[in-house]
Amino acid sequence: MTDTFRFLLVQANPVLGDIAGNAAKARDYWAKGRAAGADLVALTEMFITGYQTQDLILKPAFHEDAIRAIEALALDCADGPALGVGGPVLAGGALYNGYYILEGGKVSARVLKHHLPNDAVFDEKRLFSSADVTGPYVVKGVRIGTPICEDAWHPDVAETLAETGAEILLVPNGSPYHRGKPNLRLNLMVERVVETGLPVIYLNMVGGQDDQVFDGSSMVLNRGGRLALQMPQFDEVAELVTFRRGPDGWEADQGQIAAIPPIGEADYRACVMGLGDYMRKSGFSKAVLGLSGGIDSAIVAAIAADALGPENVHCVMLPSEYTSQHSLDDAAEVARLLGAKLDTVSIVGAQGAVGDALAHVFAGTRPGIAEENIQSRLRGLMLMGISNKFGGMLLTTGNKSEVAVGYCTIYGDMNGGYNPIKDMYKTRVFLTARWRNENHRPWMKGPAGPVMPERVITKPPSAELRPDQKDEDSLPPYEVLDAILEGLIENDLSVADLVAKGFARETVKRVEHLVCISEWKRFQSAPGVRLTQKAFWLDRRYPMVNRWRDGSGI
Repeated sequence: MTDTFRFLLVQANPVLGDIAGNAAKARDYWAKGRAAGADLVALTEMFITGYQTQDLILKPAFHEDAIRAIEALALDCADGPALGVGGPVLAGGALYNGYYILEGGKVSARVLKHHLPNDAVFDEKRLFSSADVTGPYVVKGVRIGTPICEDAWHPDVAETLAETGAEILLVPNGSPYHRGKPNLRLNLMVERVVETGLPVIYLNMVGGQDDQVFDGSSMVLNRGGRLALQMPQFDEVAELVTFRRGPDGWEADQGQIAAIPPIGEADYRACVMGLGDYMRKSGFSKAVLGLSGGIDSAIVAAIAADALGPENVHCVMLPSEYTSQHSLDDAAEVARLLGAKLDTVSIVGAQGAVGDALAHVFAGTRPGIAEENIQSRLRGLMLMGISNKFGGMLLTTGNKSEVAVGYCTIYGDMNGGYNPIKDMYKTRVFLTARWRNENHRPWMKGPAGPVMPERVITKPPSAELRPDQKDEDSLPPYEVLDAILEGLIENDLSVADLVAKGFARETVKRVEHLVCISEWKRFQSAPGVRLTQKAFWLDRRYPMVNRWRDGSGI
């Protein structure tokens, strides 16, 4: 009977759909594990396909390709440690979310997921069948139980595994980031340790996939919930962990305890990783965006520079007759501080030409929102032309406050392939801008030091679509607006709840109305990084046509 057991825990970044590439990455890590003397090289949930697959996994050609790749991987990794890898399983005519143990040139064990998450961004009951709890498997004489992701969020699977002889719990995950997620995971895993008396390995993937960012933060907990290893958040790393058998069972040697960054830093890192991976995995290396001199486009330019490198960020200032000199100056200074390219393309001539073309149709009307939106749509047209010509992905720059109330122009400033700040309220944008000016990290490809002039952060926000325009002409102050939006969206509060908190009912009702009538815009908006548990798209799914309004709070 062995008294030591070594895991190589792989916190890696697969590419969804790149089955051959993911298999090659698995082989490379297995080879590292063999060289390091590992007994089991462990990868994460659905690693062979990437995660989340959504309905792609239902396509027979896709899941059959993934299963063949795992079988080939078993043959390639025959002479060395066992390999654990997540992938689809076909059994009895049903499709399962599974975890394979490959050893000696074959599949030596398969674990099937029991609890299928079906809330927030997850829809696994649509995709997979639920299996009975799979008992522990044996590697080098050690009985290992594997609750797959959601299975470890409930006590029953871990308890069943403990009762059927598991000695160590290995939990492979595809757990996406939202604020506060690392602490939530830690608390839940401590519960599993306390309930079972077994050490727990929580192994999570990293990387961006569409709107979701998987942040790693893998950990090992010994009995009593003592943290033996904390892997870093967001980094792709592999850690060799040695377990030793004692009179009370298995215990992991003490390893590194990486600091989990505070939420403001984690949000920014998620935005950088989400954008970088979305572009890299889509085949893009360069980005283009409209740089207005305002804070939203400035923070998106900073995120793009940190994700892609300033040399791959093309900023464009698109002034109209209403653009202030300070906006021109501030945009130029942001580009200079970042080291990004800046072009200026005036829309004055195009605006005049469109005005002349529509003059006979608009005759007898007063200038208003239609004329303002034409400016935004001309900017969108110019930016899309530049994107098409030079092959950079156009980034859109609307924050969550604007996206929530429709303070954005469809087919105008909403044009773009990705929005890094889509789930970041305006008040948090201000905080994030200050944080980036004051901090630099090794993972940032942009320059150290301030990347936004102070005036960009402090001046009153304005769309500059008419003379002396300010956002607060049309919206409540952002401190008020964001507090109401967080109540309505993040916490599902009623109008009456918000009135009881001191907000004017008229203001709350107006904001509620704007949120409701803007659903169709959000339906057509670019994807963006998920930072909260109520991000627009999978977290919050509302009808576009909806006459119901909250009548409470009278």
